[in-house]
Amino acid sequence: MPYLGGEEVVKELRRALSNPNVQSDQLRYRNTILKVIRSMSQGVDVSGLFSEMVKACATVDIVQKKLVYVFLCSYAALNPELSLLVINTLRKDCQDPNPMVRSLALRNMTNLRLPSLVEYVEQPLTAGLRDRAACVRRVAVLGWAKLHNLQPASEIDAAVVNELYSLLRDPDPVVMVNCLRALEEILKEEGGVAINKPITHHLLNRLKECDIWGQCEVLRVLQRYRPQSEDELFDILSLLDAYLVSPHPPVMAATLSLFLNLCSGLPAVSLAALERVRGPLLAACGSGSREMRFTALCHIQLVLRSLPGLMGEHYKRFFCGYAEPAYIKQRKMQVLVELVNDENVTMLLDELKGYCTDVNADTAQAAISAIGRIGRSYSDKCLEILTGLLGLKQDHITSAVVQTMRDLVWVCPQCSDTVCFALEGCEETLQDGQGRQALLWLLGVYGERVSNAPYTLEVFVDGVRSEASLGVKMELLTATMRLFLYRPAETQDMLGRLLHYCIEEETDMCVRDQALLYYRLLHCGTEETRRVLQGRRSDPSLGVLIGRPTEPVSQWARSFNTLEPLRRGVAGTESASGGSPEHVTFDPKPNTDLSDELNSSHIEEVRSASDGASSADVLPPGVVAPLSLSLTPALSPEEFERLWLQRQALHAERGAEEMEEEEDCVWIEECVRCPAILRCSPQSLQAAMQLVNIQTLAFTPPHTLPWKVYLYTHTQHPRSADTPRSTLILGELLYTGEARLEAAGGKNGPADGDVGAEGGEDQPVKEEVKAPADGQDRRGDGEEEGGVQVTLKQQPRHDEALSGFLPILTTVLHTLSSERV
Repeated sequence: MPYLGGEEVVKELRRALSNPNVQSDQLRYRNTILKVIRSMSQGVDVSGLFSEMVKACATVDIVQKKLVYVFLCSYAALNPELSLLVINTLRKDCQDPNPMVRSLALRNMTNLRLPSLVEYVEQPLTAGLRDRAACVRRVAVLGWAKLHNLQPASEIDAAVVNELYSLLRDPDPVVMVNCLRALEEILKEEGGVAINKPITHHLLNRLKECDIWGQCEVLRVLQRYRPQSEDELFDILSLLDAYLVSPHPPVMAATLSLFLNLCSGLPAVSLAALERVRGPLLAACGSGSREMRFTALCHIQLVLRSLPGLMGEHYKRFFCGYAEPAYIKQRKMQVLVELVNDENVTMLLDELKGYCTDVNADTAQAAISAIGRIGRSYSDKCLEILTGLLGLKQDHITSAVVQTMRDLVWVCPQCSDTVCFALEGCEETLQDGQGRQALLWLLGVYGERVSNAPYTLEVFVDGVRSEASLGVKMELLTATMRLFLYRPAETQDMLGRLLHYCIEEETDMCVRDQALLYYRLLHCGTEETRRVLQGRRSDPSLGVLIGRPTEPVSQWARSFNTLEPLRRGVAGTESASGGSPEHVTFDPKPNTDLSDELNSSHIEEVRSASDGASSADVLPPGVVAPLSLSLTPALSPEEFERLWLQRQALHAERGAEEMEEEEDCVWIEECVRCPAILRCSPQSLQAAMQLVNIQTLAFTPPHTLPWKVYLYTHTQHPRSADTPRSTLILGELLYTGEARLEAAGGKNGPADGDVGAEGGEDQPVKEEVKAPADGQDRRGDGEEEGGVQVTLKQQPRHDEALSGFLPILTTVLHTLSSERV
């Protein structure tokens, strides 16, 4: 928007700039130019003064030169012809004995950003690279990057590139860092600056001379270098070790990112580096800058994906301050959920309970949601808090509590009685659509346990005409239909009225079509309606795998010290609206007894080979190569699913023999008899698998049928003429319990409380499965009782590696099973 009265201001300024009396007085002339700059900053269009300002740049006053150059760089694009008049003055200033004037002239010559002036700028920039003053060399180096950005399609001058490479050894550290930035820009299409061993060691040795941002730039560029030997790798890590505990968070983060990149094949070193940066990360969380605190919290969440217990002793550092903004409070609560254990759960719940009454509604709802996530492991304590919050009778609190209770009973069915008792009377407080949908879902699924469920639904049915939320209407239809199947006498009349309104008067087609579906379904009979509508009330295993174990560091190392952790929204850590269970975080450190028992002969081979003992490329004849397992490169769950389902479909379509002939992969199926593995905790299972470098991607909770685990690993073996260097093994562990259930049914018949044929697949295991006393794999009658079906897929095919992997997996399963007997 142009400044009011701008034309008069410009005329007055032009008269002043053209007045000989003003020009003869240096102080008045400078003040007049200052008025021009002030008017320009206020929005006045002073481009008409360009010719007068060009004349003003011919002065020995450095302050006046700076003011004029600000004006010329701002309006050069609007006056390209008149800008040519400035070049002579700028080129003359490049020869000035004062290095400040030379650097100022070079900087503004490149800031004009006019392609027509490039030919006049190249010679001063080339001379600036060899200037005796460091400040001039700094400007000249960045000037070449600006010229390339101005004409990206122009050919790259090899002489300039060589000159920039030579300036990497400039005694001034700022010149060195500017050369890195300029080469990165100029050689962008070629992959950036070439980093070799001499350059790497030179940059590392001079790292202490750079400022904070210079150190970050050097560390970022060094991520492209790969050490040529293990000794060189550890020499580099030794040089970087001091920067891991730098008091400056950007330097610490850049160093850790380089550490993780270099140690991608050394998980133990990566974990040790993460332990080392615990103090700097906690210090960053207490920074005075809100942005720094938020960034540190996001990166701590990233680290906790691999080391859930890293910040366990310092959980109080994540308590929220009263004056902190809501987005920091919510991130802190997400971290607190990850740090819950038996020792601090009471204190954390008391702290979160205080946040539930925060004046910010979003913070209060986030605190209630955090309590619900903790409730999946400590349901009794959390339900007591949630029930007490309902007594506050506040709309946003009641809505969040009801939604949290809905999510909680979906994964913890044992909480249903307490939730049903707490629901009575809360419908009077609920006002928002999400909360009412959650209440209606609970009344529909558990309506037979809530005494006033029909009367509550009748209030919703009577007010359906004034209901604005389509989601509430559709949930009301489903809830009323479900409750009709449990309590038909109390619900029949209101169901008829609701169906009549939705079919005859409702204007929304989605609601109308759903009502027609239910109406026609009732014509098929109550049994058919019951079969369609009465699905599972809860699903601890969700019918699929819900466990998310600790992730290898390599899976997220590339996103560390980037914007990706900041972009991860609440959706990545909160449960889905349909009650999808959240992953359980735990401490992956195995107990001492388990570690001792797993040190069998097979596992000792794997650990010794994976700890860094590299074998020769070609082994002598007659020598058996030791098998080594590795977790890298990491495999994402999506990639695992794609590979598994693709090969599984081909395996079923073509048959095992044809697949072995046509595909460079192999499938095998074995039955391992270890029934007590079903009762093994996810923590012990994950710790045992990681001990031998086997990564579990997902698993069902214990005591749940069918019990499944999906895992993968990479086998490493010496290179030879006819075998590949590495193979990928995908695996599935499956225990259905069908043989045991059929045997129980055949001998005694189904009894009350036993797992029936209809729901056996989705119900928890009611009986303990005991392993035989002698621990042997008996055959004959009951051969499959307690058997875990192991399905392995290997690609590319290597029979020796696969035959060596199976005993390792069997040993782990037997060890875990024996601990549970």
